[in-house]
Amino acid sequence: MAPPRHAAPISRRLLAALRSPLFLALAAGTIAACGFQPLMLWPLTLAGVAILFALLRRASTVRSAFGLGWIFGLGHFTLGNNWIATAFTYQASMPIWLGGIAVFLLSLYLALFPALACALAAGLMPRLRALLRTGNDAVTLNRIGFALIFAACWIVTEWLRGWLFTGFPWNPIGIALLGGFHVQGLAMLTPWIGTYGLSGALVLISGLIALGLQAIRSCNGSQRLLYALPVLALAAGLGLVMTLPDTWSEHREGAIRFTLIQPDIRQEFIDDPRQFENNFVKMAQLSLPLEPGSKRVVFWPESGLGGYLRDGYPSYFYQMYTYAGDPDIARKRIGRVIGPYSLLLTGLVDLVMENGDDVAARNTITAFNGNGNILASYSKAHLVPFGEYLPMRDLLEPIGLSRLVPGTLDFWPGPGPRTIDLGAYGEAGMQICYEIVFSGEVVDPLNRPDYIFNPSTDGWFGGWGPPQHLAQARLRAMEEGLPVMRSTTTGISAVIDANGLVRKYLPWQTAGRIDGFIPPAHEPTLFARFGNALPLGFATVLLLLALCMVALEGRRS
Repeated sequence: MAPPRHAAPISRRLLAALRSPLFLALAAGTIAACGFQPLMLWPLTLAGVAILFALLRRASTVRSAFGLGWIFGLGHFTLGNNWIATAFTYQASMPIWLGGIAVFLLSLYLALFPALACALAAGLMPRLRALLRTGNDAVTLNRIGFALIFAACWIVTEWLRGWLFTGFPWNPIGIALLGGFHVQGLAMLTPWIGTYGLSGALVLISGLIALGLQAIRSCNGSQRLLYALPVLALAAGLGLVMTLPDTWSEHREGAIRFTLIQPDIRQEFIDDPRQFENNFVKMAQLSLPLEPGSKRVVFWPESGLGGYLRDGYPSYFYQMYTYAGDPDIARKRIGRVIGPYSLLLTGLVDLVMENGDDVAARNTITAFNGNGNILASYSKAHLVPFGEYLPMRDLLEPIGLSRLVPGTLDFWPGPGPRTIDLGAYGEAGMQICYEIVFSGEVVDPLNRPDYIFNPSTDGWFGGWGPPQHLAQARLRAMEEGLPVMRSTTTGISAVIDANGLVRKYLPWQTAGRIDGFIPPAHEPTLFARFGNALPLGFATVLLLLALCMVALEGRRS
């Protein structure tokens, strides 16, 4: 039986749609996200960006370049941030299906940054050629110049994504160049060029690969071999760097003994007051000293400890949430658990009181000594929109939107990175959960710590979020040359040394403890001294190189 007459035209239209630049850009963005944790298929990130680069070179206008970058970003961020939808399954205020819509809407916004990078690159290259009075784009130097410009624009726009409108720098594209737990990958460049510079390096490598493959395709015979050899050498070298385990660095131990715990408290039990005692018992049993009189610092996660432990709140807060209705008894019990010669750093919630009323809350790290006394605290500065506060509350609350975290009190931010002197237990930098993803904003520049403590509640994030979160903590360790101690409620908890290598870890949804000595810090890295001026300077260098290449081609023509 002959097929209907309209079948062939439909198949041709479908094939044409699949070959369209916009569909190819969407596919490229999606596969580029496969280089992130937990998949770690980093060659796909290079391939996705290379496809975008090839499409961008054929874009006829700045507007079409913007559209390609925006569609690329839509696919890229929708897959990479899919864990956000999981958070909606742990609250009852809004329908669960809203999680998928939230991921898509956020991706619509985040996609503007790669779109801006594409539009800037497409607009800058012809202006450079006009400035230098050369109009030939078919030559090698101009093509490489365009790759340099695109990488520079990507650095700038990704840096913008890190702070504009409070910032959301999750999954910078260069993180795909970070190897497995015991491999640094090409991310070993991070102390010199920063995370955003690493993203520029990935974009540049992808552009050069795309140019090499295009040259191979357009040549014949010996010329094809001439172009193939550099591409093969680049691919082989990158593959070696990305898979070679660290065997050269000295794994020294520091002098501060620690116990780091992961109680495997699932998200549905964290905010239930009926579970506070069970949660405490889990953490206490994992934290008992291995030998009497041991002197150590104990790390507990964010949100694992329920109740209010500071004095001065109305009595009904203690009666509802705090052990025995008495914060003093609850604090002394903590001291008995960790032992008289130890110190505890733990996540805790404090209240902000005005005229006897609770007006806000603070997400804190609180230090307790072995007597149960509070020694110091740090308040989280980078709060999570819709998690710890509801932006534009007067507008959004009437239409049914609320925070994902239970409660009506918004959290208030703290003053920013602080280093707390804990005496024999070292000087500790504090970064709570999401704060660790902000490149250049995790250390007090005037008071460098010995290590960074990063407690977290990753139970919100499903199977994709925790390994992505850990990867970003590793980049902070590399940038700053500081060890990072991560204690989370459900994983992945880890000890990260100053090279960004994971010394020990506890897998996702596993209860356990890690004992040892905190790895030593390095001398301040170049990034620790100059921060994000380094990647922006790297972008400037790339632009100058592009200018030089276009100028050389202008002389040749």
